[in-house]
Amino acid sequence: MQGSSSNVATVNFFTKFTSSEQFEKVFREGMSLVEETANYLDGPGRLDARVLERHGAIAYATESMRLTTRLMQLASWLLLQRAIGAGELTVEDARKENHRISLNDIGKGHDLAGAQDLPDALKALVERSLTLHQRIQKLDSMISAQTSAAQSMPSPVNDQIDRLASMLKVARG
Repeated sequence: MQGSSSNVATVNFFTKFTSSEQFEKVFREGMSLVEETANYLDGPGRLDARVLERHGAIAYATESMRLTTRLMQLASWLLLQRAIGAGELTVEDARKENHRISLNDIGKGHDLAGAQDLPDALKALVERSLTLHQRIQKLDSMISAQTSAAQSMPSPVNDQIDRLASMLKVARG
């Protein structure tokens, strides 16, 4: 019976987490950063990039690509968690989708020649995205640990089915 309460607590943790103020805050922050970045790159960022020297322009193009990729991965993770929490996706369906999201490969990356010439606005967006990335990695680790713990615990339902099957074998004899 002890496994039963742990399984319920694990499921409740995830459900409570995805509907929590903490998750909503991270979700809003992530989506806001995606929008702010798109607005910058499509507007003032284009003007900022035009005045850069060759190495700075290459660094700008590379860093903006990294930033966009990172934010799309983070947004995908946030949307996936929200869909699971809302019951729109099962945990199994989410596992199938989760392999497409790579939180480990979207970090800072190597230093770029010309990075010192990048506009402050782009540098600030990059730093905010890296901070958000770290927070989401921690949340993902917590969720993974809870999911692993739930999966490793014996299922009381399966235990009952096994007992019934054993009794039926003995009865048939």
